[in-house]
Amino acid sequence: MAVSDKKVAFLLTRGVEQVELTSPRQALDEAGATTTLISPSEGTLQAMQGDWDHADTFDVDLPVGQARVEDFDMLVLPGGTLNADALRLDEDSVELVKAFFAADKPVAAICHAPWILAQAGLAKGRRLTSFASTEVDLKNAGADWVDEEVVVDGNLITSRDPGDLEAFNREIAQALS
Repeated sequence: MAVSDKKVAFLLTRGVEQVELTSPRQALDEAGATTTLISPSEGTLQAMQGDWDHADTFDVDLPVGQARVEDFDMLVLPGGTLNADALRLDEDSVELVKAFFAADKPVAAICHAPWILAQAGLAKGRRLTSFASTEVDLKNAGADWVDEEVVVDGNLITSRDPGDLEAFNREIAQALS
């Protein structure tokens, strides 16, 4: 599925779950999309394998404060407990997510990443999934939370965890094409 003219923003910070970044990014890169790592952090980011083990580091391409929704076709939010918790408290990150929704562009979030949707007031009335530990938070924010490998609700694509990456990657590529 060729998406060579598409640009995809990945919003993340330190503590991102490595495979939830690398797997979707690789799928989109191989399909021909241009991917950009956006972060409130500068320099390089420490990715994690789970919540405790350090994985690789990744260079930030663009500070979140300089990211403009009109420059991208899609936003991908990788998970990781530390990453998702930090992003939902970063005002620029929350505003960027809101801007993608306001522009009705696809937003894909996996694992703990949907936390930012609750913070931004965007979970209410949306059918979505996430890592099980965020279920109550998302329900309290008004989401229709379900336990499925991938859920598509309009422009929103969500998945539960790394075990769902094949389905998640398929849906993000489909939404981009």
